Amino acid sequence: MIRAAGSALGRRRWIANAALAAGLLLCAALYVWPPSGESLYPVCPVRQYLHIDCPGCGATRALAALLRGQLLDALRLNALFVLLLPFGLAIGLECYRRAMRLGEFSWPEIPRPVMYAGLAVAAMFMVARNL
Repeated sequence: MIRAAGSALGRRRWIANAALAAGLLLCAALYVWPPSGESLYPVCPVRQYLHIDCPGCGATRALAALLRGQLLDALRLNALFVLLLPFGLAIGLECYRRAMRLGEFSWPEIPRPVMYAGLAVAAMFMVARNL
């Protein structure tokens, strides 16, 4: 039983470290090869087929701008992404911390009203940016 718990912990830590490494590698790739007019990054299907900007449109370019220290450009590209990024990073770090500790893993609980408020803000942001 102890060995099974130890192997589960080892597997969980391996996955958490691999996810962290993948995120850092993706940020490094985004820094080295920033998005441009023609790039290797995927096109948003909402923008491609409906010709409107979804709440996530511009997030990749905004992250590339942030990685280069261009805060105003990042806000221009996708202000919602830039404003929510610290919260996303905090949740990601908390997940990593929980994966590294002994005991059973549990995802951080986001209160339901906060999730609904986030969806409402994203919807309002999408409407406002397409007016």
